[in-house]
Amino acid sequence: MFANPSFEAVSLLKKMISIPSFSREEKLCADLIEKYIEVNGYIASRLKNNVWTIASGFDASKPTLLLNSHIDTVKPTSKWTYDPFTPTEIDEKLYGLGSNDAGASVVSLLQTFFLLSKENQRYNLIFSATAEEEISGKDGVELLLNELPKIDFAVVGEPTKMHLAVAEKGLMVLDCTTHGKAGHAARNKGKNAIYKALRDIEWFKDFHFEKVSDFLGEVKMSVTQINAGTQHNVVPDKCNFVVDIRSNELYSNEEILEEIKKNVKCDVVPRSTRLSSSATPLDHPIITQAKRMGRKVFGSPTLSDQALMPFPSVKIGPGKSSRSHTANEFIKIKEIEKAIEIYYKLLNRLNLG
Repeated sequence: MFANPSFEAVSLLKKMISIPSFSREEKLCADLIEKYIEVNGYIASRLKNNVWTIASGFDASKPTLLLNSHIDTVKPTSKWTYDPFTPTEIDEKLYGLGSNDAGASVVSLLQTFFLLSKENQRYNLIFSATAEEEISGKDGVELLLNELPKIDFAVVGEPTKMHLAVAEKGLMVLDCTTHGKAGHAARNKGKNAIYKALRDIEWFKDFHFEKVSDFLGEVKMSVTQINAGTQHNVVPDKCNFVVDIRSNELYSNEEILEEIKKNVKCDVVPRSTRLSSSATPLDHPIITQAKRMGRKVFGSPTLSDQALMPFPSVKIGPGKSSRSHTANEFIKIKEIEKAIEIYYKLLNRLNLG
């Protein structure tokens, strides 16, 4: 039953690999997906570099399931020994940029959409291939969701070895600034902004938020960049530092930000609060069915389009996260075949409630 869909999936993935599709430069790959959907007899819709299709027979009284993955890639590192844009099949592995993250998920979910849409499901079904996931851009899935019907649940395709990430850490980046007074270093004049920053940096290092998630652990704050001073003999009047915060589902980014501002003296400016942590209840029908099938559940430390979805979701897809963004990225052909089979068994005739 699954041999032909997997062959089609691999063939499409090879074409995707051949088309550079960096974030914000996904047009040609979106063209490919759009035409492929239409050739297979479905209506493709397009918004910038996002492509989607809705299975026929949409019924507003039914819940709606979204199958989503992204078509953008990071840029290749200098360590590639294969051409990252030439699909290279060796020993049942397909090498190429984006093969693992997340091309294999895109093509596997699309074939699953074709299979599921041919049968009477208890839910409405939508497939989307979206842009700008690698940069959490605003013209990706966040833009697309404004065009779609109400979504009740999403399956987000990312390399997880076909196990379910039922929770995912969020992200908030802070730009922090302390202010001092410039003076000559030899005269012990001025107020050193670096020393003022050290007090707040120490707080970020030592503070622990009380609520700890079963799947995601505690909120993690890391000072990752610092910059101050103009030359060795001038006491710096300003110190800038950056804090990377990975949130769990027990705190909103706004709540974390409020707590930080109560405890530090530096100026704190978040670059964004929109990338939230997510978690889906373990009694959800999809998770229950996955457990019956022997799939594991876990919490993911890495960000995906789940962060921009204001409804329950799981992250599941072929491949391994450790291959993502590496030289000679690859996907195993059998992983794609197995993914379509698992997706289909997981979702076919499922009662979303």
